[in-house]
Order: sequence, then structure tokens, then C-alpha cells
Amino acid sequence: MQLIVTAISKAYASVQAVKQVSFQINSGEIFALLGPNGAGKSSIIRMLVGMTQPDSGSIMISYQDQHFDHVPRRFLGYLPEDRGLYPDKSIEKNLLYLAQLHGLTKSKALTEMDYWLDVFELTERRHEDLKQLSKGNQQKVQLIAAVLHQPALVILDEPFSGLDPINQEKVVVFLKQLKAKGMTVILSAHQMAMVEKLADHMLLMAQGRVVLAGTLQHIQQQSQQQQRMKIATASAVTTEQLQQLRGVLSVEPLQAQHFLLTLAGDVSVSDCLKQLLQHAELTLIEMQTPDLHQLYLAAMAKHKPEVAA
Repeated sequence: MQLIVTAISKAYASVQAVKQVSFQINSGEIFALLGPNGAGKSSIIRMLVGMTQPDSGSIMISYQDQHFDHVPRRFLGYLPEDRGLYPDKSIEKNLLYLAQLHGLTKSKALTEMDYWLDVFELTERRHEDLKQLSKGNQQKVQLIAAVLHQPALVILDEPFSGLDPINQEKVVVFLKQLKAKGMTVILSAHQMAMVEKLADHMLLMAQGRVVLAGTLQHIQQQSQQQQRMKIATASAVTTEQLQQLRGVLSVEPLQAQHFLLTLAGDVSVSDCLKQLLQHAELTLIEMQTPDLHQLYLAAMAKHKPEVAA
């Protein structure tokens, strides 16, 4: 399966929610939509699932030698931001009903249900009404409902919502299983640590526009964030000497002859090392790459004036 989104835009009255957004997702990938509330993520999801249509641009999907200008419902599994199960019905009745809506036979639905209930440790509670479950367990049932029919594309809006850290890790395992089964996953989430473990590609948005896009490594390169390098020297060198090196913004002394250097985002690390070697022999060089959470915060801070405008 391949999904190609080209220059889609969407406005609601005077609000331009999505502005010329493009991306491509290939079969079996996990793709993350990231950004603060109001960035346009939910508007994109609504267009992908067919709830709304783009004002301009296109959504194209190719699957098993077929081509569509929308995502066919039979290929789609969807976890909406606003949940929609039946609280007065049991887990089993909820899942069976939704699976049969997707065309599964009862026997096939029960087989799939047994598997996923075991994954989420809900087997013993399958006959309990949904209203008897915690918010986290209700979320697990919603996740199962989205994938019982083995869709080619799974779109999950805030899949970690309402879950404690232990159950968040279970959802990480769940999403990895979907990928192993060949499903393509689009997720919108605020939990950067979870996304960093999972996403093959990601799209960071602010005010309806793409801010950064690509793999984590690509986003790190795009962001031109300040770089941090931990070094240790065999001979004595002073903080003042290190601060005078080209591209070094600050120096933090650590233990004896150990330093943490902050480098400008556009400085060449190899050039910095050449300068360092003119002053001392290095016994340790350790680059400290910013994680996704740091990149996200920096990107949002950079675009704050635009958000406020």
C-alpha cells in the first residue's frame, strides 16, 4: 500500500486549518503526525478517513494494483479522538458488532478477538460491560476494534490517551505487531518518547503548515539544533581555551578534564575536532544528539511568533 498526499489545504470559515501539506507513506510504515493543539493534525485525519474533503490538493492510495482518490472504508481501521463504543454492552458484544460491520464472519471475528484480548490482558473481562472498565482498559478495547478486520491502513488519533506508562508500553508493542503484520499505521500523539520508539517517518506541524518532516535523523539534520559534545582530554586544557574555538557557544566543565561543549547548529563537527586536537589529546568524544522531545520543543518555540500572529 502507498498513500500519497499532495498539497492538501483545508479552511473552516476564516480559519486556514491545513496549508499545502504533502507527504508519502509506504506499506508497513509507522508515520507520526506531530504538533500542538490546533496545528492541523485532526483536520488531516478527517480528510484521510473521508469525513471531510480537501479544498485543494489530492489524496491518492494504491493497494494491490488498485488506485483510489480516497481511502476505501474496507482498507481502513480508525481510532477517533472522540471514542464511540457502547458502555452498556460487554467487551465481546462491542467488538463482535463492530467486526461484523466490517464484514467479518462471527467465527473469524472471535478468532481475532481472542488474539488481541490476550495481547491486552483482557480475556478474563470479555463479558464485562464497557462501563465497568477503567478509561485505560476502554482505550485498549477501542484499539482492538480498530484492527480486528486486519485493515491495510490504521489511523490512530491519540492512541496513548488515558493510559499509564505500563499500558503505554503495551501499545508500543501492539503497534510494532501491526507493522509486523504488514499494516501501515498513521498516528497522532503528544507522547514524544513513544513516537521516537516507533515512527519510521514523522511530520511536525504548526499552524497548519509542515515545520519538519522525515526520519528522526533527517529531522535532526533539518532542525539545525545546537549540538552538544562531551570530551575528555589527556592533558590540561582550560575552559577559556575551549570557549575560544570557532563554533563553540559554551563550555560546561564536568569532572577533571571532562567538558560538555555546546556547538552552533551549522558548525562542522570535524572542523571542531581539528581545532581541539591542536590544544590537547582527546581520550573521549561523545556526541549528544537531541531527542524528539527536544526537537519538538525547539521547533514549536521557533514558530511561536507565527502561532501568535
